[in-house]
Amino acid sequence: MRVPRPSVAPLVDSLFERGASDLLLSAGAPPMLRVDGALVRAADEPLGADELAGMVDELLSAGQRAALDERGAVDFSLGWERHGRLRGNAFRQRGSVALALRAIPHAIPGLAELGLPPAVARLVELPHGLILVTGPAGSGKSTTQAAMIDALNRSRALHVITIEDPIEYLHHHQRCLIEQREVGVDTPSFAEALRSVLREDPDVLLVGEMRDLETISTALTAAETGHLVFATLHTQDAPQSVDRIIDVFPSHQQQQIRVQLAAALQGVVTQQLVPTVAGTGRVVACEVLVVTAAVRNLIREGKTHQIYSSMQAGGRYGMQTMDQSLADLVKAGKVSLDAAIERCANEEDLRRLSAGRA
Repeated sequence: MRVPRPSVAPLVDSLFERGASDLLLSAGAPPMLRVDGALVRAADEPLGADELAGMVDELLSAGQRAALDERGAVDFSLGWERHGRLRGNAFRQRGSVALALRAIPHAIPGLAELGLPPAVARLVELPHGLILVTGPAGSGKSTTQAAMIDALNRSRALHVITIEDPIEYLHHHQRCLIEQREVGVDTPSFAEALRSVLREDPDVLLVGEMRDLETISTALTAAETGHLVFATLHTQDAPQSVDRIIDVFPSHQQQQIRVQLAAALQGVVTQQLVPTVAGTGRVVACEVLVVTAAVRNLIREGKTHQIYSSMQAGGRYGMQTMDQSLADLVKAGKVSLDAAIERCANEEDLRRLSAGRA
């Protein structure tokens, strides 16, 4: 018997076909797509509450629907025919349901294809330690992490375990054995999954997000004990990432955590997406901290405010600040100076760097 196609299908198809990153559905408003960071209408007619509730029911399993009813919001992911996958969040607002869907293509792009500098690829080659991928929501952190795991999968024979909420990119076994665990489906939480993961003989761990003290503590321990650990934080730069980890812990433990983090941290990649001059897409601007002996001393001594200076002077190690990356994009004619200024840390530095007088 032929299964009817979901009524939400034309809108989801347009999400992929128009190269949008997100589809936003809310009762009483037209469907909206986010294309190159800007919202545009996917259709002119507003959605009715009952119509949208039917679309949500088409996408959710019975368990996910129960979670939505109980908690008022639920995360989920699913494959979408020939196009790719969807990461979704259904939630209640003003007495009706709403839906946010993000497009995830089948193909995992390479690190160079994403526009990330060679230093990022070198971090992936390290045998152990903690590598953070940070940035605001919607900056491509999940895609960068997927590209890192894919690079390992193509080059090294390792046991990789990912903990994600929800699973986005699907990895297929190549040289690596890759097991992907979804929070809410395969494990109750990041912390619960990490409690057992070190007994599962992993070489590499990917933690979708470090949200709490227990998750951060276990990830640090794993990185210290010979594992390569990838994790994300919603932070805006490398020094803030270091401070965020330390500040999660009680004050009496923070010096111990500084020492532990100084030993475990290998690098921080902070990124954001910037509209191109041509207006046909976005490019990544990327800050890279490579943790050298000097940076480890700064972390141990609580002098994180000096890390930025180390990045400015650390070009020979592959380091660069966000302003340096933005200036390079301006000089290459890929983004406008105005777009770079909106996203820089120091406008004066950016203008000087983009003029080539650095």
